[in-house]
Amino acid sequence: MHADLRKRLVTGFRWLDPGPHSTHLVSDMSGWWHDPEILAGIGPALAALFPTDRPTVVVSPEATGYLVGPLVATAVGAGFVPAVKQAAGRQVAEPVTWAHTPPDYRDRTLRLGVRDRHLGPADRMLVVDDWVATGAQVRAIYEIAARRGATIVGTAAIVADCPGEIARDLGLRTLLQAHHLAA
Repeated sequence: MHADLRKRLVTGFRWLDPGPHSTHLVSDMSGWWHDPEILAGIGPALAALFPTDRPTVVVSPEATGYLVGPLVATAVGAGFVPAVKQAAGRQVAEPVTWAHTPPDYRDRTLRLGVRDRHLGPADRMLVVDDWVATGAQVRAIYEIAARRGATIVGTAAIVADCPGEIARDLGLRTLLQAHHLAA
């Protein structure tokens, strides 16, 4: 990865203390989306983590994955497929393959879905996200891919904050480790 992009990612990141009611700091990546150099470089940098794998689709979970995924899809010449989170009162008006996540870093279980018409046996899927802490959402997307018959290329993320065993199991490749963004 270009050293300037790494430096910009570290500089554009902040940890925020939400106050005495919170048990942990909150990551603030808004500086990344404000910096045009990061926006121009992040897609190609994440795509370069899988230089020979030729994905046909990039799948990213809501919400910040919707920023990063299209940048990578553009860089690799693939389509973008959103993985939607089920929310009360929100319906997807077409067939969707759903999967539940294992508990995430907040001990929540989410339900993620991908429209059936956007993922099938001819697809080579690269999952892209900004941050992987537990791999819960990636595992749910992998389950969806398996049920749809798609081939999993791996996962590219800006930051990994998970044990090496999880990263290896998911085929996770990243630009930064969480310790690079020390509080």
